[in-house]
Amino acid sequence: MTEYKQEQDMEIEALEAILMDEFKEIHSSESGLNTSNRCFQITVTPQDDDLEESAIPPVQLALVFSHTENYPDESPLLDVKSIRGIHVSDLTILKEKLEQEASENLGMAMIYTLVSSAKDWLSEHYGQDDAADFAEEEAAKEDEVIVPHGEPVTLETFLAWRERYEAELALERAKLMPDSALTVTKEKKLTGRQWFETGRARGTVVTADQESEEDDEEDIDFEDEDFEDDEEDMLEHYLAEKSDTSVPPSRT
Repeated sequence: MTEYKQEQDMEIEALEAILMDEFKEIHSSESGLNTSNRCFQITVTPQDDDLEESAIPPVQLALVFSHTENYPDESPLLDVKSIRGIHVSDLTILKEKLEQEASENLGMAMIYTLVSSAKDWLSEHYGQDDAADFAEEEAAKEDEVIVPHGEPVTLETFLAWRERYEAELALERAKLMPDSALTVTKEKKLTGRQWFETGRARGTVVTADQESEEDDEEDIDFEDEDFEDDEEDMLEHYLAEKSDTSVPPSRT
């Protein structure tokens, strides 16, 4: 058991020297592994020679591991997590791949070998172009999220809105009205009796004041019910005039 512990400590020192900032120790509660032993996390990025050192890698994952009691004669505890841009389904595939490789490398320190395998896998499945496409898809999903906004409705805001709405509605109605309706005042409709008394029915001479009414005569709307309402009055008026003209003047 002492030999296993010594070999594990030597591997940790070697990983710290090689990976530097990409390697760190984490608490077991953060690891997601079912263990109380020391846990470590390694940040893994695709193997891309064209990527500048100052540039942010498009995808990253965290390789989490913990030595078991008899490591390296038994496989370490492993897990992989997405730091940036990796599908959950792909993480499952990668984890199974690394566990398979660990079982094939029993008897020797294997963590750095697993890290190199993870880098190659990322380069194959998440090259620079593929990662950029995935980033665009994620950005598009964020744009589709509808964030509710606006001010709450109160009595004052509602009354102000209704006043604007009614003004806009009146303006739209005015646009639909003919020009003549906007410039000419509507003539008051005449009843049959009023029309008869104007003298138009008897062909009398029209005065100057009445002339303008005759010009607009075609605009006057005569409804049948107006004549029906005053039919009896018109008849009585006509007969009275007829009677006056048929009686000869009395001789003195």
